[in-house]
Amino acid sequence: MQILDEIISGKAKSLYRTDDPKRLVMRFRNDTSAFDGEKTAQLDDKGRVNNHINAFVMKKIEEGGVPTHFVKLLSGQDSLVRSMEMLPIECVVRNIATGSLCRRLGIEEGLDLEPPLFEFFLKNDALHDPMINDFHILTFGWATREEIEQMKSMTFRVNEILKKLFAEAGILLVDYKLEFGRCDGRLMLGDEFSPDGCRLWDMQTREKLDKDRFRQDLGDVVETYRLVAERLGIQIDH
Repeated sequence: MQILDEIISGKAKSLYRTDDPKRLVMRFRNDTSAFDGEKTAQLDDKGRVNNHINAFVMKKIEEGGVPTHFVKLLSGQDSLVRSMEMLPIECVVRNIATGSLCRRLGIEEGLDLEPPLFEFFLKNDALHDPMINDFHILTFGWATREEIEQMKSMTFRVNEILKKLFAEAGILLVDYKLEFGRCDGRLMLGDEFSPDGCRLWDMQTREKLDKDRFRQDLGDVVETYRLVAERLGIQIDH
């Protein structure tokens, strides 16, 4: 397989065409950003650590019955993925109250949410990813009614899989975002799952083990990501 030109460069990942039109290479970079790109940094080895965490988690999600775009790990920072038509929507599940939910609704941080909350957001940095609902999605044609229900169903199935996976590692899955796309006539999970796109807390101490360490200047960002990988039993190539 030959890696060709870069087609998309996001805040922390890049996508490259390959000589197979149905396959892309997803490259996890060391770039780190927060607050819609207002705060940025280069963190050595973050791309490699996130690539391995994502590969491990995506395989677990597939084993749990949710189709994903992930094909295989290629190298330290590269993974092979299916080419998809991505929907401009983020699906967020919250198991514990924190972040924007507390600011919006005056909810106490750390409150366990039962049942978990589900929210849709429009993926648009310029608009700061505004919250949307089913009616926005249908009216503006971002997804069909069937796809809306599939996104909800698959997102909650991911929650069942990953809450258990992380709990066995002594970690609370606080909240996370997922993105979906169309591939070969069906909806699949795309993008990534790493500490960059979710919140993880130590089960005993509630120490933050995710990108909030970067947002809040807590330090040891990559070291903490490595700790998450170690607890999950992930072997990271050197």
